[in-house]
Amino acid sequence: MKRMITRAGLIRAGVFFALLIIVPILGGPVWLLNLLIFTVMYAALSSSWNLLGGLAGYPSLGHVAFFGIGAYAFALTFSGSVGDGYSPFLVLPVIGIAVGLLSLPIGWVSMRTRADVFAIVTITFLFITQTLAFNLTKITGGAQGASVAAPPFDPATYDWPFYYAMIVLLAIAMGISFYFSRSKIGLSLSTVRADEDKAHGVGVRVTAVKLIAFAVSAGMVAMVGGVWAYYIGFIYPQFAVDPLITIGMVLMAFLGGRGTLWGPVLGSFILVPAQQFFAQSFGASQLYLLAYAAVFLVIMLFLPRGILPSISDRLRRRRAAALGAARDAEAHTADAVTPEEVKA
Repeated sequence: MKRMITRAGLIRAGVFFALLIIVPILGGPVWLLNLLIFTVMYAALSSSWNLLGGLAGYPSLGHVAFFGIGAYAFALTFSGSVGDGYSPFLVLPVIGIAVGLLSLPIGWVSMRTRADVFAIVTITFLFITQTLAFNLTKITGGAQGASVAAPPFDPATYDWPFYYAMIVLLAIAMGISFYFSRSKIGLSLSTVRADEDKAHGVGVRVTAVKLIAFAVSAGMVAMVGGVWAYYIGFIYPQFAVDPLITIGMVLMAFLGGRGTLWGPVLGSFILVPAQQFFAQSFGASQLYLLAYAAVFLVIMLFLPRGILPSISDRLRRRRAAALGAARDAEAHTADAVTPEEVKA
């Protein structure tokens, strides 16, 4: 289970984040940076969800509730003024920690169930949160929405701070995922995912590790929600607590490879641009939803475990077959040696 940091892994991560960082510097159309903001946002959301749904095997369908809570917490904090515009980003860790602590009793209750029942409990929490967002008008503004003060950024580079904030959150989510995968926490979560009853039997602190994964995942999603609220500037319950956001982060993790480090990122960089392309091409007739679903369906039919695990399995089988063929050839060569050659 323990994974060491490899040179290839460092190079891969360095190249990936370096490319993301230099995109605004190289210039380009405004729509490209806007698309990248939402692509990186979903990559961060999916990687955060993967801490619970992938590593622990608990498929939460209500994580967008924490996204909405983080968005409203940010809006309530900065509804009047944001100062120089950059200081609100420093409040994001506070929001993440607060929402993570808030999620502990929710996780403790919901994670007393498993599998399908857990998914139902979490999606119920989603709709409860959405209903509260509509009805607690003195706090959330209800259907009228809640606003965030506009930052005094330069119009020419207005999107840059939000984009880089999303990149930082993605890097943190991936860093936590990598740490979990090479630590005792990750080993415990893997044991829970394989067989929770046996995990109890071998002495794993099941409740503790599940709550850690739940709280960290919820806190990360809340911070992404805060940046989203700051970028959008005005939030409504139907968008801040939108079930489609949960569906998106789950599908992207499954598409790229649930429980892997790069799977959620790969899934996000495939599905978000595809969704935008199909929305522009078929948006007027709503056919883009069918096209969007078809992309996911085709890949999952041919790569049922997700892109990265399926490719890894195929490469492993090919290496095993090649190794077997080489051993057969060596055995055949040894059998072909005649007694005369041995005497010689």
